Amino acid sequence: MPLLIKEPVERMDRPYARRWWALAVLCLSLLIAVMANTALTVAAPDMTRDLDLSSSDLQWVIDAYTVPYAALMLLLGAIGDKYSRRGALVLGLVVLSAGAGAGALSDSSTAVIVSRAVMGVGAAMIMPATLSLLASTFPREERAKAITLWAATSGIAIAAGPLIAGALLEDYGWASTFLIDIPVAVLAIIGAFVLVPPSKAADPGRIDYVGGLLSVVWIGALIYMIIEGPGFGWGASAVVAAVIAGVGLVVFVVWELRHPRPVLDVRKFAQRGFSGSNLAVALFFVAVFGAFYYLTQHLQFVLDYDPLETGVRMLPLAGAVFVGSALTGVLTPRLGAKVMVTAGMVGGTTSLALLTATSATSTYADFVAPLVILGLSLGFAVSPCTDAIMGAFPESELGVGGAVNDTSLELGGSLGIAVLGSLLASSYANGLADETKGSKLPASALEQAQDSVGAGGGVAQAIGTQARQLAEKAGAPGTSPEKAAQLKAQASELAQGAEQMKHAVSSSFSDAVSHTSLVGAVILGAGTVVVALLLPRKGEATKPDQGGAPAPDEADSATDLAKEPVGRAS
Repeated sequence: MPLLIKEPVERMDRPYARRWWALAVLCLSLLIAVMANTALTVAAPDMTRDLDLSSSDLQWVIDAYTVPYAALMLLLGAIGDKYSRRGALVLGLVVLSAGAGAGALSDSSTAVIVSRAVMGVGAAMIMPATLSLLASTFPREERAKAITLWAATSGIAIAAGPLIAGALLEDYGWASTFLIDIPVAVLAIIGAFVLVPPSKAADPGRIDYVGGLLSVVWIGALIYMIIEGPGFGWGASAVVAAVIAGVGLVVFVVWELRHPRPVLDVRKFAQRGFSGSNLAVALFFVAVFGAFYYLTQHLQFVLDYDPLETGVRMLPLAGAVFVGSALTGVLTPRLGAKVMVTAGMVGGTTSLALLTATSATSTYADFVAPLVILGLSLGFAVSPCTDAIMGAFPESELGVGGAVNDTSLELGGSLGIAVLGSLLASSYANGLADETKGSKLPASALEQAQDSVGAGGGVAQAIGTQARQLAEKAGAPGTSPEKAAQLKAQASELAQGAEQMKHAVSSSFSDAVSHTSLVGAVILGAGTVVVALLLPRKGEATKPDQGGAPAPDEADSATDLAKEPVGRAS
């Protein structure tokens, strides 16, 4: 077998021999794209301090990755189908690496935000390419198992990002969390040429560029609105984005319904299994990203763990995802996709419900059960949904199928961070105002502390530092007894105020976590009922057509993993 694989998978007369090694390369590429986002959660405090970021700056440092990532996936997935799926993967890895290198060298908020946006463009090429290459490389009877491993990697990457970033931050600055992407991407690029066979659609036809550009406009505007509105208020920019998103979506749907070869056949959303699977993915990642967002903050700022310790304590989530995915491969053929997805969403709701017990006295042990349940639930739900979504597309549209799945995931994650994050922030700010009512804390200091739990901890620390400085002055040689007594009294009062402030911040944020978890549990619980009604029962799945996609006139044609998840090999 040659060192570089050049034979397209479509021309092979038997299953590709090194397909499981190819899957390892695809999972490594997926790992980079997901970790590029999650690693920033623990690097954010150092970056904020070094670059003097405002809360708005920090929000856009994180979300500049998300907007192009979600907006471009559908169009870039279609382009990859037509020209080269492996080429899209490799180019995406190159672009992401270039953005990461620029981010590591950045010395201003603007430069970091632009670098993160470039990384998002790379991720928009990588994500749909990983799924389309997986689906084209594996025979249909093995595809469900391969997708299960892909989904497990996605879940593990969520928890692995903070762990690796935390380890790097022990000895290096925040720039190292960008630089680590580059050697891993180089390894993935080499692996792509050596192990992943090239693939493209046999008869893709002309790309619907108008539909693709319309999808970029309305999805990009929607993501911007989700970020800007809840986080920074419904000003002119958020309202304009909402209008563009709404109008753009309507125009996109009308155009796609009339186009003979649309970039996305929107009629698929009339199929119960397809729409239910997309809804399940989106809602589940509302819960996962939302909970991940505030739990990492609670571990760092309330329980005082450093970045590495925070990453280590998120490992139960990663381990549980792996176990849940393994169980899914065994249980889904017996119970059916509907049961597994519903069970996963019920588990996710339970996990959030357990987090409503969070208080200022909570310890790490109180978070282990919710993390494990959330990880198991993620493993149960995501791979059956992904398999159903990919099974709804013919061979010529596998990149589009991967883009639809990943867009649902990213929309859910953005909603989770934006909506639950906004609720968390407002609940924390209001709680802190109540906790400090009647204190002598200056209004400016309170306003600063209300900005975030990290800022609140900084205010408490600054008060404590001032108390120590006064105590040192009191003990300095030459200080009169009367002056020393006065300084000691002031130092004691400030030290007490610092402790009270620290307790107020911890208590307010813990209560905010509890309140936000309750809202998240209600959202996911209501969504569970809707998804359970939408997904077809075991045995309702119909056979896909020879192209690999379900027949368009069959309402329940989304894949049911209990019966030939994506059909038999042609």
